[in-house]
Amino acid sequence: MSDDHTRVRDFFSARAADWDTRFPDDGPAYRAAASELGLRPGGHVLDAGCGTGRALPALREAVGPSGVVLGADLTPAMLEAATRAGRDREGQLLLADVTRLPLRSASLDAVFGAGLISHLPDPAENLRELRRVVRPGGTLALFHPIGRAALAARQGRQITTDDLRAEENLRPLLAGSGWQLTSYVDESARFLALAARQD
Repeated sequence: MSDDHTRVRDFFSARAADWDTRFPDDGPAYRAAASELGLRPGGHVLDAGCGTGRALPALREAVGPSGVVLGADLTPAMLEAATRAGRDREGQLLLADVTRLPLRSASLDAVFGAGLISHLPDPAENLRELRRVVRPGGTLALFHPIGRAALAARQGRQITTDDLRAEENLRPLLAGSGWQLTSYVDESARFLALAARQD
């Protein structure tokens, strides 16, 4: 495991047990973001870096009982917390590295990534891996339940010009990885960037 992976796993392992109680009011924001993926009944979707699986109920609602919902995370403690919360009933949980997914190419309609991009060791390469598993024309959602400024304030820092989530940085990063940014919202109550797979 790389140093980046070890750092991410250690960070989230220490926080898994009380993760949901720290952010109890995020459910509506997750549902709203999932609804913008354009999923249909029977669709196939991955929550990449699913953590405790907070997006899984909304994703299951979008694809219905005939759809496929997967949640992949690098941290066993987060998946254990998802199981304790009963979210394993909403989708299949995978202990997997989203930078090397154990999925067939073009097997998904969409990928949802909450808080994901800042934890990717090589964002350009890793976004190409997410593109690999999405069918042509499929969708990527990069989401956070609060905007960049609110998140920076919560963490006691300032937004910097190299923030990957800034539109002027994210648009070319996505384009270089085979995605086209189609929608970008960064407001106090949420961050949501939607992109379509390009061929």
